[in-house]
Amino acid sequence: MLIDSHAHLDNDKYGDQITLVENFRAEGGKYLVDVGYDYESSLSALRKAERFEGVFFTAGFHPQEADKNNDIGLIAPLLNNEKCIAVGEIGLDYHYLPFDRQRQTDLFESQIMLAYENGLPIVIHSREASKDMLDVLKCNKNYLGNGLLMHCYSESREQAKNYCDLGAYFAFGGATTFKNAKKEDIIRSIPVDRLLAETDSPYMTPVPFRGQKNEPSFVKYVYAKLAYTLNIDEKSLEEQLYLNFFTLFQKARKNS
Repeated sequence: MLIDSHAHLDNDKYGDQITLVENFRAEGGKYLVDVGYDYESSLSALRKAERFEGVFFTAGFHPQEADKNNDIGLIAPLLNNEKCIAVGEIGLDYHYLPFDRQRQTDLFESQIMLAYENGLPIVIHSREASKDMLDVLKCNKNYLGNGLLMHCYSESREQAKNYCDLGAYFAFGGATTFKNAKKEDIIRSIPVDRLLAETDSPYMTPVPFRGQKNEPSFVKYVYAKLAYTLNIDEKSLEEQLYLNFFTLFQKARKNS
């Protein structure tokens, strides 16, 4: 009963999504989350969630959409769908130049409020923006009561503690399997009841397929790495992450 908590099934690198879902199920996959990053991808994710059993979706505007058409009024109606389990992915990304820090912050905060108003958790993208991310979350801590997930967590163990204090969960993906990843201490520093696994398909393909196109079925390699790092058997890890997923995503529990 594997869960891929973060994938992008509508990416142009994929052809037939039926094969993706079938491959995932063949490898023991039970649930996966198709994550939106703008209006079109969020709408596409909704359609696939309605098409496939075991597929949920999120709707939101990625920080790189801050300078584009990012009217959150467009995604608001999507949140009412029974299979929409979060607002995301949203956050801050200072990797690509140029970027507008204030526009990203404004877009992020408006979506935090949108999630709060709709009783949904948020899925956070944070890249090279650690200090500002923590500042924004602390300023909006009264609106985080529905939960937050740090997607593809790549920051320090000290910062993880700060996010934990705000109630965060943490998803790790294929990068944890890379030889030079050095994420073991960070993973072990996080309470096991706050962990999730993801692929971020089609990106960040895990070993032994690094360099190829990623897909949700490869989440099993992330589970194996997490179990090895935490020194627990994979069956116990599956059960714990299953519980974590439905604890964070309450709407998924109601509609699974």
